Amino acid sequence: MRLDGRRVGAAEPRRYVLLHKPAGYVTSRHDPEGRAVVTDLVPATERLYPVGRLDVDVEGALLLTNDGALTHRLLHPRYGIPRVYEAEVKGVVTREALERWRQGVRLDDGPAVPLAVELVRSSMAATHLRLTFAEGRKHEVKRYCESLGHPVVRLRRIAFGPITLGALPRGSCRPLTKKELAALRAAVQDRNPSTQ
Repeated sequence: MRLDGRRVGAAEPRRYVLLHKPAGYVTSRHDPEGRAVVTDLVPATERLYPVGRLDVDVEGALLLTNDGALTHRLLHPRYGIPRVYEAEVKGVVTREALERWRQGVRLDDGPAVPLAVELVRSSMAATHLRLTFAEGRKHEVKRYCESLGHPVVRLRRIAFGPITLGALPRGSCRPLTKKELAALRAAVQDRNPSTQ
């Protein structure tokens, strides 16, 4: 195909991939410090980009795609895409303390209120919680736990919107299914376009 006398290639096919990001990888295509990046783990002929970020020491569900329009919607606060994390925190968080965790706190960049907080298990040294947030603010989960007196020891994202990590091994990736992609698109569908 030609446009203004120049040869134009076909549009790059859209790809949608779920990666189980291991700790130690930077959520980027390139790192100026030479650290390993998440795209090193995803074999692709197309240039794929991470949807949002996970800190270098955080593992779990990370989407990568070359669909910029969908990425923009998934990260836009208007759609409130839930992110579910399993957090191991220092100290004992009792069932009685969960109500305080659900109320939210004020961080230096504004209030943070989780959509859900569940106690998974606890021991004398640490507590395992499942936390759901609708924003992807920088270090939000870590700062939230720290503000409540329980610094994060280990953090793993187990779901991003309707996409769950499941049994995908650490460091592995797989393409999204048609059903998963449809669910992602439905999650950012404008319900009432006239209100925008």
